[in-house]
Amino acid sequence: MLGELPLAELVAVGDYFARMHRKGYGRPNVGKPPHAALTELREAVHLGRWRGMPRLRTALKLVREDSWSPRESTTRVTLVMAGLPEPELNIDVYDRNGFFIGCSDMAYPRYKVGVEYHGQQHVERYAQDIERLERFRADGWEILQVTKALERRPESLVARVTSALRKRGWNGVLTPP
Repeated sequence: MLGELPLAELVAVGDYFARMHRKGYGRPNVGKPPHAALTELREAVHLGRWRGMPRLRTALKLVREDSWSPRESTTRVTLVMAGLPEPELNIDVYDRNGFFIGCSDMAYPRYKVGVEYHGQQHVERYAQDIERLERFRADGWEILQVTKALERRPESLVARVTSALRKRGWNGVLTPP
């Protein structure tokens, strides 16, 4: 029934249902089962002939178990559909001495590039976010901050991430799926 939604929104819905609550530094709800496993989502899509079936199938290929917010999901879809490598999601990052730096929304650990989505809920934890991002930067990470304003300009978002990755040694070509 959701097959007519834009692709990125479909993926965000799928990510929400498939989210796993894994162990990690300070993570809540560890072990809580997802609302639906990826296999269940696939089975549901293949039960019938739904409107937007091709888009539903494409969305299923992009659904991940580690996205924590709809905006993280839509940002990731923008990057992947533009042909950038898929970032790792919500990974705990430690410095060379083993101290916890923070959890990155989206990361390219090989290049030490992180992409952080800052929504309205970040207003209340603004100071904590600044300190967390400074720990990343002190460890040599380049952190790109995404807001609703940047998300509305996908070409700028893709250009910023592409530039950051290239500065850090990525020599790939944008290859949309």
